[in-house]
Amino acid sequence: MTITTATLETSRLNTGYRTVGNKDAAPVLFLHGNCSSSAFFDGVLEKLPEELYGVAVDLRGFGASEAKTVDATRGLGDFADDVHAFWQAHFDGRPVQLVGHSVGGGLALDLAVRHPAMVKSITLVAPMSPYGFGGTKGNNGELCTDDAAGSGGATANPEFVKRIQEQDAGAESDFSPRNVFRGFYVHQYEAPNEDALVASILSTVVSDANYPGDSTASENWPAVAPGATGMNNAISPKYFNVSGFADVENKPAVLWVRGDKDQIVSDNSMFDLGALGALGAVPGWPGEDAFPAQPMVGQMRAVLDAYKANGGLYKEEVFADCGHSPYIEQEEKFLQTTLPFLLDQR
Repeated sequence: MTITTATLETSRLNTGYRTVGNKDAAPVLFLHGNCSSSAFFDGVLEKLPEELYGVAVDLRGFGASEAKTVDATRGLGDFADDVHAFWQAHFDGRPVQLVGHSVGGGLALDLAVRHPAMVKSITLVAPMSPYGFGGTKGNNGELCTDDAAGSGGATANPEFVKRIQEQDAGAESDFSPRNVFRGFYVHQYEAPNEDALVASILSTVVSDANYPGDSTASENWPAVAPGATGMNNAISPKYFNVSGFADVENKPAVLWVRGDKDQIVSDNSMFDLGALGALGAVPGWPGEDAFPAQPMVGQMRAVLDAYKANGGLYKEEVFADCGHSPYIEQEEKFLQTTLPFLLDQR
C-alpha cells in the first residue's frame, strides 16, 4: 500500500505521522524507538493487509514532529500524553492496537497504564525493560544506587551524539549513525533502504531538552546520574517504571517479538554501563554485586509473567540470528508472526 505523510496539530504537539490503508479498517498505531522515526516502519506499513489501517507517529523531537522539551521527571509521560492527544484527534476515540519498538515498546506499556481505554492489543518489538534503561539489577528492577547513577543523558556515546548533530550520513567513523545502525540496530544485515533509515536517525533533535538530555554529577560510579530533561533521562529508572502494567484492569493481549542477537536490549547490552564496566570499557567498575549488567530481557519476562498470573495473555517469539530490529531484518517472518495476531485482535 502507498504511504501518506502528514502533520496533525493536537492540543499538545504538532505531530508528524504516516498512514496506509482505509481509515475505516482496524487501526494499528506504530511507535518507534530512540534515535529513529516513523520511517523505520515503512517496509511493514507497505505490506499491511486491507483489513488494517496503519498509522506510525513521530515522537516529539524525532522525524517531522515538534521538538518541545521533554520533562523527564514524568518518565515517558510527555510522550504518552502526546500520543494520547494524537489518538483522540485522529482516531476519534476508537481503541487501537499498539506496535512499539524499543523505547516505543516501553511507551506502549505506559499507555496501557495511563490511558487504558485507547489500547486494544500490544505488540512489543525488542522492547526496553519495564524498569528503564541502565542502573538496575535483578529481575525486580532494584536500583543499583539511590540516584540511578549510570543511566540518563550522560550515558549516550558523545561521539555518536556529535555525529547526529553534524548530520553525518557517512561511514568514516565507527560512531557515525550509519555504522551504529549496521553494528547495533541490526545483526549482519544489509538494509536495501539504509539511506532512508540513516536519514531517520539524523532527524533526531540533539539538545539537553530532547536527545540525549542533560545530566548531573554523582558520588556513585560512574560519576554521572540522570538530569531532568530529554529522552535518555525519561527512560532512566529514576523516573520510568511501568512494572505496574502487571496489575492493569484492562488486559490487552501481548505479543513480544525479539531477536536473539540483540546488542541494545538484552541481558548483556553493549549500551548498558554495567555490562561495559564488566568488560573494562568504563574504568572503576564496582563489581558484579554492586553494578551488574541489567537483565533487561529477564525483567520484561518477570513483569509479563506477573501479568499472565493476574489473568493477562502474552506470547514470546524469539527470532534466531536477529538483532534489535526484527521488523527490518526479518520482515517476512515478522509479518508472518504479527499479522495473524493483529487480525485476530482487531
